[in-house]
Amino acid sequence: MIVPLVEAVAETCGGKAGALGALLRAGLPVPDGFVVPFAAYLAAARDLNLGRFAGEPDDADAVRQTIEARSVHAAVIDALGRALDDIGDPPVAVRSSAAGEDTGQESAAGQHESFLAVHGISAVAEAVRACWASLFSPRAIAYRVTSRATSRAAYRAASGRDGQPPDDLLMAVIVQRHLDAEISGVMFTPADPGDATRIEASWGLGPSIVEGRVTPDAYRVAEDGSVTRTVADKQKRLDRRGTRLVVRDVPSAARNQPALDDATAARLATLGAQIAAALGGPQDVEWAIADGRTWVLQARPVTAAPPPPTSPSGASGVPAATFAGTPGSHGTVTGTARIVRGPGDFARVRPGDILVCPFTDPAWTPLLRIAAGVVTETGGVLSHAAIVAREHAIPAVLGVPDVTSRLRDDTVVTVDGTSGTVTAANA
Repeated sequence: MIVPLVEAVAETCGGKAGALGALLRAGLPVPDGFVVPFAAYLAAARDLNLGRFAGEPDDADAVRQTIEARSVHAAVIDALGRALDDIGDPPVAVRSSAAGEDTGQESAAGQHESFLAVHGISAVAEAVRACWASLFSPRAIAYRVTSRATSRAAYRAASGRDGQPPDDLLMAVIVQRHLDAEISGVMFTPADPGDATRIEASWGLGPSIVEGRVTPDAYRVAEDGSVTRTVADKQKRLDRRGTRLVVRDVPSAARNQPALDDATAARLATLGAQIAAALGGPQDVEWAIADGRTWVLQARPVTAAPPPPTSPSGASGVPAATFAGTPGSHGTVTGTARIVRGPGDFARVRPGDILVCPFTDPAWTPLLRIAAGVVTETGGVLSHAAIVAREHAIPAVLGVPDVTSRLRDDTVVTVDGTSGTVTAANA
């Protein structure tokens, strides 16, 4: 019913847990925890005939609501209680580990639920159930359909004749000690010999970076260990307060201070090389520093490499109607700017529009099915939205200050995701 994280493998515990288990077995620093494997999810959903529902958006929504409404089985709660006691019943992170997640073909970056600062058996059980249900959320369905161009018939063919779900509709759940990180970030290990390790870092907990809500510092660690960096104005940070997550202002003196010194960035790059060696290829790594120690929170294969960064001088001399940001996803596209400040604006986006927004967290994934390009005010090249944009081959430019107020709705713009520029045709 419960699998220690050190024993987790992808076949029974999903890609995310399988990678963390492999890293623990290799002696790398991963927070202790355990996994609620696929078997528990299948037992909880055995009467829902998931194979029949898998390809129908309306039916998938019904499955999600049914799972959310059900109590977690007493046997699962008992097993969770014992496992939590074994690690001292601390605050924990509860994170999805789906069968199709964190593979070399697709990341499913941010598409399923994860929870931080969870404490107590009842709260953990509720979070596990929410992770199970998130297989059928609109954003997860949109991601699967777009990533694989999966037809209704293909889903049903994959489900077999016994009503079992397709192979990718299985969910395990990771439960780990919560880390109160002073610094968090993301790292891409080199894809080819001679490439640099790319690191993004900011203050506080990691969701600020992976959800694109802060523009992080960017570091490049060359093969010889030399470090180059671009320091951002990091105005907000996310921290735990009891069982809540709170957004706080970063003190003015720290906003433009580098989150990492060069020695720490170089040590992270060395750790990244060890992770890539243990997992057999270039990796997208989430990491955190807590109490002076560096921890690995997640590692997945790199599905689509980001564009190379532009030099600070590269944006000089551009026309007044051109805005410069961080190159996020290769390609150039021209379309109508659609200013989207929140979910209430989602219905205004039409196929071929350029999505212009403060940030894009994973809940915005369905818009990436129809948008031709993405421009954000905050966020880094290694954020979830940037990863998904690259997987879907949508040009993206990130971290353009105040772009939602500097561009007007319905303006025709050209987005160059390779150079990191946005040019208005009629500004």
